Amino acid sequence: MTATRTKSWLLATAGLAACLSTPALAQQAEPGVTTVDEIIVTLQKREQSIIEVPTALTAYSGEFLNEIGVEDFNALGLFTPGFDVQDQSPNNPGFVMRGITSDSGEAYIEPRVSVFQDGVSISKARGSYVELFDIERVEIAKGPQSTLFGRGALIGAVNIIQNKASLAGFEAELEGQAGSRGVLQFGSVVNAPLSDTLAARLSFRHRQRDGSVENALGGEDFNGVDTSAARLSLLWQPADSFRADLILNYQRDGSTGTSFKARSFLPTDPATGAVLGSSDPWEPAALRAGQNFVDGSRLGLDRQVHGATAILRWDLSDSVSLTSITAARTFDSVEVFDPDGISLPILTIAEDATGDQFSQELRLNYDAGGRFRAFVGAGYFEEDGSQRLPLQWDERATLALLTGQLNGAAAGTGFAANRPAPLGLFGNTAFTGALVQGLVAASSGNTILLPSAQAQAIAANLRSGYTEIVTNSADLQSFDVFADVSFDVTDRLEVGAGVRFTSDEKTSGIAAAVTGGQRSVLGSVLAAASIRSASLLGALAAPNAGLIPFGATYPVPTFGLFIQPTTGGAVQTQSLEDDGFTWRLTARYELDANTSVYANYARGRRPAVLSPSVPTAPPLAAPTGGQATFRVVDEETVDSFEVGYKAANLLDGTLRFETAAFYYGYENFQTQIQQGAVFITTNAGEATSYGVELQTVWTPLDMLDVFATYAYNRSRFDVGRFDGNRFRLSPDHQVSVGTSARFALAGGELRVTPTYTWQSEVFFDDNNDIPALQGGLVPDRVQDEVQDGYGLLNLRLAFTPADANWSVEAFGNNLLDEQYFKDAGNTGDALGLATFIAGAPTTWGVGLTLRY
Repeated sequence: MTATRTKSWLLATAGLAACLSTPALAQQAEPGVTTVDEIIVTLQKREQSIIEVPTALTAYSGEFLNEIGVEDFNALGLFTPGFDVQDQSPNNPGFVMRGITSDSGEAYIEPRVSVFQDGVSISKARGSYVELFDIERVEIAKGPQSTLFGRGALIGAVNIIQNKASLAGFEAELEGQAGSRGVLQFGSVVNAPLSDTLAARLSFRHRQRDGSVENALGGEDFNGVDTSAARLSLLWQPADSFRADLILNYQRDGSTGTSFKARSFLPTDPATGAVLGSSDPWEPAALRAGQNFVDGSRLGLDRQVHGATAILRWDLSDSVSLTSITAARTFDSVEVFDPDGISLPILTIAEDATGDQFSQELRLNYDAGGRFRAFVGAGYFEEDGSQRLPLQWDERATLALLTGQLNGAAAGTGFAANRPAPLGLFGNTAFTGALVQGLVAASSGNTILLPSAQAQAIAANLRSGYTEIVTNSADLQSFDVFADVSFDVTDRLEVGAGVRFTSDEKTSGIAAAVTGGQRSVLGSVLAAASIRSASLLGALAAPNAGLIPFGATYPVPTFGLFIQPTTGGAVQTQSLEDDGFTWRLTARYELDANTSVYANYARGRRPAVLSPSVPTAPPLAAPTGGQATFRVVDEETVDSFEVGYKAANLLDGTLRFETAAFYYGYENFQTQIQQGAVFITTNAGEATSYGVELQTVWTPLDMLDVFATYAYNRSRFDVGRFDGNRFRLSPDHQVSVGTSARFALAGGELRVTPTYTWQSEVFFDDNNDIPALQGGLVPDRVQDEVQDGYGLLNLRLAFTPADANWSVEAFGNNLLDEQYFKDAGNTGDALGLATFIAGAPTTWGVGLTLRY
């Protein structure tokens, strides 16, 4: 079947069957009648069936996610209409909801798509990617959810409801998997009542996989997985009217380096220049951290996340309950990566991100079983975070990049334009001196022509391990109050309204410094040439010019290369107070007991951002040298309009179907642009988004479930420099289809679960890689950072003997071995070295589960 026919078939299938809201195994309502199981959700802070919720909501039980092999957010996004997750690494995920991406690592950035564990925000990108294990269900709500979930839920919220300790009885489970590419997974769950009022639940999972992109220079392959997670849950329930849950979470990630790979250059041996493979993202990559970078750190991630949550609920009467949620959370991650994507050590970056969060919510619910229901509450959230970025440059190789001589053609290497020369060539001052001459002539408009001896003296001062460090930080204290009501106007018509007021006090900080010396020689050359200062260039020819302190006898400021330092390298801060309202209006009409239509209007709000940027000039180089810039980026708002239809029991109870259509209008759309090796937040003006989502599950037979999803989303900028561009990481079309078929076999049951997911093309930056919108030291002039549409086929087979406490399973992921990349552009884009990160290849394996 051709790709075009495949796509048409999938779209047709989705149009007929459309999306899965809560797939589960079928049940027998009466002899000869098969029905679809229902799931109870708590999106509106009370227990309801999905059909009763007047907004687009996808909910999956933990049991179903296990059946289809969903173990992380990336896989969850494949089966959720209007939701996608990019997992560049566990430290750098991108959560995409109806076109909006939330993935920024800067401490001062506000999330747009909020992630929660049992109602507790874990939304900072560096701490939000958690393992999906031993969970009761996941609820994914689309559209502005600030009223229900608070600040940051501009366009959606994901709430993970974890399994908690239970007094119902002893339960234990042990599972293990092994497979290709070093796949190894094992875990356990134990639930034990300790008394009539006290219970404990302990769960654990370890998951690992070898890297999928070979390390051409030796060592661990790239894009590997190494994650361990554990949870302890305690329950104290002295009476039916009171329940207290304490949940402790821990996760550690130690994955191998990310395979940033530049397509414009071949991977080579840095010592000899020998070619080691092709430039395709999924072929071997030649990457390595710079010499002695961050105490000799290897490429890869070391991340730890800790969380503690206490949930207390009192039933004060038959109609009134009080809920308290107290939580503390920390994350600490260090990731080292080679963002230039080639073997030469042009640039190595480490990201050291930390965050400490505390939150408290009190909520009073009223539900007397009549026409009126409501809840009111108040919350407090505080956060202290920082992101420290050391950047190490080889100034010699960077000079060759700036002058188009990475292949050493001017030295007579005879190498092709896409083959880097050996690193040793850039220690030849005769060669690099000539490059300095050319750079100065080009940067000064040919007004300065350096003598060869002076140029070589400058070249001799270029350093192989020049380092800059930029650190951003944020302190946030946020208070909010909220209320939500719903009222049954008639037996069939329900209306509702909600409002939340949030007040923030935030302080943003930034510090930038040059280390290991006083200045960047290459940065000083560029500055001196641009201002046509022959005297500065002459001073840079002095021996060890990078290390001479600034003073009256040596008046060369402390120029950086990508980052100009703040005065004394000190932190500079500024504060901002910001507050605002969000609200929602809903209406739902029951066509019958199992079918309803709804409409809602909501105002979403992303708080104003106090965005710091590094100085434009170093200290003493200009009147504003050494001074950071702080820009207030106005609050981003979205007006959301949505209508939907939900049916729970079509075709004699065998079919559940949901569809929703939406329209969003954005004001002060916040986006990021690259400034050197760091990103700053800016206002891109207006934008619109509209689309439709469908989801269904059909159980024509007791032994067969068919589920499918489809989403169409058109998200575009309306004004400004990005006018007409697509939102980043936002496919126009997404499809998933699958079946779960069960057969009697050899005294047991065989379950066969094939799934197929597909998405249309995506861009990886709001500039859509348009050459005219590129910047950086070396602008990228090739528009190739786009992933065409692709699909993934997975299959799982599970056999469970009758009356047995064990089952075996075989699985295969990406069985067609689809080659795709999950990210493109990245930091290397600012160097004219756009990098590409390969997606996961085929993996297969077997598993065993024991239950008691």
